[in-house]
Amino acid sequence: MMRFKGKSIIVTGAGSGIGRAAAWLFASEGGRVICADINDGADRIAEEIGDRATAIRMDAGCEEDVVRAVDLAVATHGGLDIMFANAGISGGMANIFDTDVALITDVLRVNLIGPFLAIKHAAPRIAERGGGAIVLTASVAGIRSGAGSPAYSASKAGVINLAAVAAQQLSGSNVRVNAICPGLTETGMTKPTFDYAREAGKVDRIGRLNPLRRGAQPEELAKVAAFLASDDASYVNGQAIAVDGGLSSSHPVTKQEYGKTAV
Repeated sequence: MMRFKGKSIIVTGAGSGIGRAAAWLFASEGGRVICADINDGADRIAEEIGDRATAIRMDAGCEEDVVRAVDLAVATHGGLDIMFANAGISGGMANIFDTDVALITDVLRVNLIGPFLAIKHAAPRIAERGGGAIVLTASVAGIRSGAGSPAYSASKAGVINLAAVAAQQLSGSNVRVNAICPGLTETGMTKPTFDYAREAGKVDRIGRLNPLRRGAQPEELAKVAAFLASDDASYVNGQAIAVDGGLSSSHPVTKQEYGKTAV
């Protein structure tokens, strides 16, 4: 497939995890990708991809940096078709009473203001090209409690709502806005959890609360983001798609093994 042939694309958080996998996927299907990250991961992934990628160091929560990334896409590729606002930080696992204002402010700045800025500055450029797509990375932590810290969960709930609001406010522009809601995925953010499980011989416990009984790999999330960014999803707009092995499909219940009768 060459779903992104000739398309100008920005991926934030492209240096690792879901962003890295998405940058590779977009480029492999013909896209020209601006690989944006706050560290040298952007340079590494762009070098690996080759002439279809350009690196830029940027802070996703800084308006000036977001404008620079959009301007680079326009200058390098003649415009912008797709924005994947994927960059995010975890903010640790502190509870409400141990979370200070500085921490939650920083998490909201990157995780929620970042996607807001991406929409604000990318959408007009995408509309100029006749339309396209914006994909935001939210989380199952934004759907309901139990999957992240208060700061992280609140930020991702905001992203889910932002996708819906932006879709409405972009009515008539042919710019679609959707979000993906990853479950437990092996990224730089979750690497310590996966590494510990392997070292302790407890890999079978990773993702045990979802029906697929496993965690996800970044490529699995990148494929869903690419679907939403492509014309295959031309009538999908304002949605938050859970990609979590079924974790968010149920309220807590007694687990039943396939082929066995619950007692």
